[in-house]
Amino acid sequence: MATYSQTFRFARALFATNLKASLMLRGAFIMQVVFMALNNVAFFVFWWALMRRVPDLRGWRLGDIQVLFGVVAASVGLAVSVGGGVRHLARWITDGELDTLLVQPKPVLLYAVGMRSQASGFGDMLSGIAFIVWSGRVSWTAVPIVAAAIVGSAIVFLASGIIFYSLTFWLGRVEMLARQLWEVVVMFSLYPEPLFGGVLRFLLFTVLPAGFVGYVPARVVQHPSAEGVGVLIGAVIVYSAAAVTVFNRGLRRYASGSRFGTFG
Repeated sequence: MATYSQTFRFARALFATNLKASLMLRGAFIMQVVFMALNNVAFFVFWWALMRRVPDLRGWRLGDIQVLFGVVAASVGLAVSVGGGVRHLARWITDGELDTLLVQPKPVLLYAVGMRSQASGFGDMLSGIAFIVWSGRVSWTAVPIVAAAIVGSAIVFLASGIIFYSLTFWLGRVEMLARQLWEVVVMFSLYPEPLFGGVLRFLLFTVLPAGFVGYVPARVVQHPSAEGVGVLIGAVIVYSAAAVTVFNRGLRRYASGSRFGTFG
């Protein structure tokens, strides 16, 4: 069985290979990065215009929303640039394309999720970091906690995607539904936490973990505390374990497509 260090080296090599493949079409890569960054800026104009009219939104000001937006953008970008294969997971399951991975000595889930890298994710990361810096709420001494919060948020987001797309093992062709659920997590994570209550708030901290993708890491970035860090670490552990468990149990039900070939 591969050790943790071997698994980490494999994941790092997988990402490096994907990055080199993306950079082979350098023009397309740069365009995707730039257009995604511009898309994020255009989306934030809505908040900028709103906060000029309503400076305080239930205790949230423009700087707070910039931090939230920046954390979410950076974490989503990190997730899809490192684990872009999750978006193809449902198709690989329904088409029987996991066959080639089952005979590999590396973990199937890690290989499946890490074999694709989405170039637009780098645009998300760059614009997200820019929003955090622009907010004026975070000092340079807080860089380690900002990086940790973004990584934690990205892991929760990626884990939720694995769970949604793995539903294909039981429900068949639900790729569109899984993608919509994943996008709903992003959508709700971009809005201030006080806007939601009751049952919806419960869902945003459980089934649709927008609270752990946006609100909690943004709070950790602005107001670091042992409690906030502990909650985020707990969410990372719970959702990661859930993702691995759901995928592995689904893999037991996997119907082979009897395919021969390699992924690249």
